[in-house]
Amino acid sequence: MNIEQARFNMIEQQVRPWDVLDFRVLETLRAVRREDFAPEALREQAFTDTPLPIGHGQVMMPPVVEGRMLQALDIQPGEAVLEIGAGTGFTAACMAHLGGRVTSVEIFDDLAASASARLAEHRIEVTVETGDASAGWDDGKRYDVIAITGAVATVPEAYRQKLGEGGRLFVIVGQAPVMEALLITRESGDSFVTQSLFETCLPHLVHAEPRPAFSF
Repeated sequence: MNIEQARFNMIEQQVRPWDVLDFRVLETLRAVRREDFAPEALREQAFTDTPLPIGHGQVMMPPVVEGRMLQALDIQPGEAVLEIGAGTGFTAACMAHLGGRVTSVEIFDDLAASASARLAEHRIEVTVETGDASAGWDDGKRYDVIAITGAVATVPEAYRQKLGEGGRLFVIVGQAPVMEALLITRESGDSFVTQSLFETCLPHLVHAEPRPAFSF
């Protein structure tokens, strides 16, 4: 397999045609070695347009979703970034490459450990924390950017309130088979603007699943 050709095809035939045109995002997807963050058994599938299973019912986002999310968040150098769902560490690596000061939270100890190891191996500075952040993450800080990388049934209010003025929150809301990716921007105080970005379908964060409907 020609890895560099596969990376080129991913960007030019998947990501760019999905309206990801931001040069910084495209350069990031070229520079951060996606295959190094994929599960070893799926390394050669790292560039396919499909979610890759990483254990615990979670997945590595497809490249097109990563690209659209990074473009919408418009991360600027020095901005404080909070990621909910570290997964393999790839998304955090991309956000750090764009200049973000990234804290990533992962509920599963083994995923957090492997993400930390991969990031350290590539000398990418990201703080990885372990814990359940499905409803919020109480670290007493506000963030310029928050990315929730698993789906949620509803937008957790705690994360809207963690945004600083001008802060952006990416979140995927709903339930299968169709979910909606949203960008929520805090303009000032309690004034928020919500933009619908695209439809997709990803696993829910643990403890953020829809409540089962009652049947009689």
